[in-house]
Amino acid sequence: MSEFIGAHYNLWRGLHIVAVIAWMAGIMYLPRLYAYHVKAGPGSELAKTFEVMERKLLKIIMGPAMGLTFLFGALLIWANAENGGSFAYLHTPWMLTKIAGILFMTAWHIMLARAHGKIAAGAHKRSEKFWRATNEIPFLVAIVMVIAVTTQFGS
Repeated sequence: MSEFIGAHYNLWRGLHIVAVIAWMAGIMYLPRLYAYHVKAGPGSELAKTFEVMERKLLKIIMGPAMGLTFLFGALLIWANAENGGSFAYLHTPWMLTKIAGILFMTAWHIMLARAHGKIAAGAHKRSEKFWRATNEIPFLVAIVMVIAVTTQFGS
């Protein structure tokens, strides 16, 4: 099993990238749905439609994509070690930057999931303006993460 993981580094990397793309798409789209949902009157047909869209995005796309992102990321770390690398790079500035980004994205995902229940129940405190203003934050974090990984600064 260990040899299989090490021998398929490029496969894990490709699947990791695809999973990240799906997760990021959801993370950036869900706040926009929340902005429209908050604007729609509570209990309206439009609000019910947004609730279904949000739930499906969270459960069918974002949740599995986040899990697969973590799985394939872990396989990349394992494959790197199997291919003669070490775990020392996990302490380099570029990887610590990526890890900080992962922690932020995970926390953001959890915040969005919790907000779904509040918005659906009509007990939300965030305005349409808040959701519009914040839906770009994950993209900015992703830019920092991609630059960190592709330049591997501090190595």
